Amino acid sequence: MKTVLTLIAVALFLSTGSAWARKPCEELRQEIAAGLDAKGVKHYSLTVVAKDAEDARKTVGTCNGGSERIVYERQTPARTEAVARR
Repeated sequence: MKTVLTLIAVALFLSTGSAWARKPCEELRQEIAAGLDAKGVKHYSLTVVAKDAEDARKTVGTCNGGSERIVYERQTPARTEAVARR
């Protein structure tokens, strides 16, 4: 009887794994941005695109159960900001 209950518990746990792995894209994008900001990264963009979309930018995460992905692109700073630093 204990074996049957253990197997049912394991099956239930494994079947809900995909539900726990599903994360909204905006939430994940904000978490990635917070991590980049904490490391001092500036002048970047994070964009949500479809999983199958062709894109040369670097994929930094997947969301919505793998149906979409978040891509990173480094941007050049504005010229006025570069002049202000001199």
